[in-house]
Amino acid sequence: MSDKNDQELHYLEQLGVVPLVTLHSVEEAVPLAQALERGGVPVAEVTFRSPYAIEGMKRIRDEVPGVTLVAGTVHTVEQAKASIEAGCKGLVTPAFTEAIVDYALENDILILPGTAVPSDVDKAYQKGLRYVKFFPAEAYGGVKTLKALNGPFAEMKFLPTGGVSLKNAADYIALKNVFAIGGSFPVPSAAQKAHDWDAVAQACKDARAIVEPIIAAKANA
Repeated sequence: MSDKNDQELHYLEQLGVVPLVTLHSVEEAVPLAQALERGGVPVAEVTFRSPYAIEGMKRIRDEVPGVTLVAGTVHTVEQAKASIEAGCKGLVTPAFTEAIVDYALENDILILPGTAVPSDVDKAYQKGLRYVKFFPAEAYGGVKTLKALNGPFAEMKFLPTGGVSLKNAADYIALKNVFAIGGSFPVPSAAQKAHDWDAVAQACKDARAIVEPIIAAKANA
């Protein structure tokens, strides 16, 4: 992995939280990104669960350059290419999609493929990847499964998403094989629907307040 991608991963590891952003309109992209920045979590995994993803990425890239963009729910190489052109620094897939992984590796793009079971994790390992997504985390055993995976896959680091919340954030981030946690909890749906960007900023602050001391303790362990 290149120094550029190592730096991006280190940055995500220091933040400890990757907000999942599904845009309901293009217009909300900028104020939402600004709220993430104010809340101390200046990163957005903008998902392809919405038709506004690409245009939203471009607006955030142009108007909120302090927010690191990552493309989420990437299903095709075409989506991957479009998101990189729109300003994304990396790709996150819901499953291990070999064509997207190969495209990312061939073009020196940060890729966090989705894994859920040991065979997925091993596919990533065989490709030389050491950082992956663990999804859907809670449905596939959550903290207990991640602890079990640490035995045979001690070199692997995970980004659990799916059922991760403020209530269990500390349990996840405390695991030595978890480098960050992801989900929509930094962008509460009610706050997003109401365009209550102060509430989004506060949710980000709440998340950071949980993970920051644990990340510091892990670094000093």
